[in-house]
Amino acid sequence: MQPDPTPRARANWSAALIALACAAIALFAAGLAASRLDAPAEIGVALRWAGFGVFVPYAVRRRSLLMWTFFAMLAGAELGVDAPHLAAQTHFLGDIFLRLVRMIVAPLIFGGIVTGIAGHGNLGGVGRVAIKAVVFFEVATTLGLILGTIAINISHAGVGITLPAAAQAAPVTAHAGWQDVLINIFPENIALAVAQNQVLQVAVFALLFGAALATMPEAQRMPLVTLLKSLTETMFRITSIVMYVALIAAGAAMAYTVGSMGLASLQPLAKLVATAYASYIAFVLLVLAPILMLARIPVRRFAAAIAEPAALGFATTSSEAALPLAMERMEEFGVPRWIVSFVIPTGYSFNMTGSSIYLSVAAIFAAQAAGIPLSFGEQIVMVATLAIASKGVAGVPRATLVVLMATAGSMHIPIAAVLMLLGIDTIMDMGRTAMNVIGNCMAAAVVAQWEGELETVVSSPEL
Repeated sequence: MQPDPTPRARANWSAALIALACAAIALFAAGLAASRLDAPAEIGVALRWAGFGVFVPYAVRRRSLLMWTFFAMLAGAELGVDAPHLAAQTHFLGDIFLRLVRMIVAPLIFGGIVTGIAGHGNLGGVGRVAIKAVVFFEVATTLGLILGTIAINISHAGVGITLPAAAQAAPVTAHAGWQDVLINIFPENIALAVAQNQVLQVAVFALLFGAALATMPEAQRMPLVTLLKSLTETMFRITSIVMYVALIAAGAAMAYTVGSMGLASLQPLAKLVATAYASYIAFVLLVLAPILMLARIPVRRFAAAIAEPAALGFATTSSEAALPLAMERMEEFGVPRWIVSFVIPTGYSFNMTGSSIYLSVAAIFAAQAAGIPLSFGEQIVMVATLAIASKGVAGVPRATLVVLMATAGSMHIPIAAVLMLLGIDTIMDMGRTAMNVIGNCMAAAVVAQWEGELETVVSSPEL
C-alpha cells in the first residue's frame, strides 16, 4: 500500500491542476481572439481544441459529474461551430440516453412510493404531503408567471420585432379542460401508463398499491415490500451506471443544437433570451432562496445537491432525463424516499416553475411583436389563463407551445408571433428545464421539512 501523499505534495498537485485550468482558459481565450482577428480560421480552432485537451486532466481529477457535464457542453458547442454537419448527426446519442432514463423512471417511482408507504404504514401522511405539495406548486408557479410578466414589461423585448410576412397560421391545439386534467391523473391501464411514461399516473397507482399493501397483515405484505425495496435499490444502481452516459448525451445535445441552428439564429431574438434568463436568475434569488431560508433548509447544501441534476436538465432540455438523478440526490440530501418518489414526479405535471416564467415572457413578447398593447387587466387575465391552461398539457411534447398558441388565440394575438419562438425554443428550453428541475427538488425538500421528515434540519438558516 502506498503511503498517503504529504500535505506539500497535495498542495503541489493542486497548484499544478489550477495551472492546467488557467492554461486551458488562456488557450481557449486566445482561440476566440484569433477568430475575431485576421488570423486563419484553422489557428483559432486549433487553439480552442488545445485548450480543451489541456483542461481534460483537471476535469478528470475533479471527478465531478457537474464539471464533466459543463465540459462536454462546451466541447459540444465548439463542435457545432467547427463542424456543424457532423454535429447535426450526433442527436442519436442523446436519444439513447433518454431511452435508458425512461427505462428506469417507472419502476423507480413505483418502488419508492410503495415501500415508503407500506414499509412504514404511513397512510396518514400521504394526504398531508399531497395537500402541502399542491399548495407549494400553485404558489411557486403563480409567482413565476408574475415575475415573468414584470420582466418582459421592463425589457420590451418584443417591441420593434417584425413578424415574418410569409408566416402561415398554424392550427391551435386545444388544451384540455379541467375535467380532462383530473381524468388524466388516474390510469385506466397501468401497463399503458408505463409504456407512455405517464409518471403521474404511475405515482397514483403506486399510492393506491402502497395504501392497499399497508392494510394487509405484516406477514403477507413484508415479502413483497422486501422485493420492492430490492427493486428500488437496483434501479438506483442502474441510475449510477446510466449517468456515466450523461456527459456524452450533454455534449451531443449541445453539438446538435449549435450545429443545426447556428449561433447567428439567436441575434434577432437575443433580447428575449436575455430577458428569460434574467427572469430565471431573479426567481432563484427573490423566490426560491427566501423560501429555503424561511423553511430553515441549508441553502449551500441544497445548491450542491441539485447542481448536477439541474446541469443535466439544462444540457439535455429534458426534465425526464434528470428525474432519476434528482431523486437520488434529494434522498441523499435527507428527504425520505417515499416523499421524493411522490413529490418530484407530481411536480413534473404541476410545478413547472421554469415553464411558468417562460410562458408569461413569451406570451407578452408575442403581443408586443404583433403590436397589440395589453392593459394591466388584460395581462392579469392572460396570466390567469396561462396558469390554468398549463395544467392541461402535462406530458405533451413542446407543451409550452401548445399553451402559448391557445392563449394567443384567446387574446387575438397572431399565431405567427408565437411561431417566431420556434427558432430559439431549444435555447430557451435549456433554462426553463433547469428551473423545473430545481423547483421540483426544492418542493420535495420543503414538503419534507414541513412534515418534520427532513434529516438535515438545522437550528438556523445556513447561507
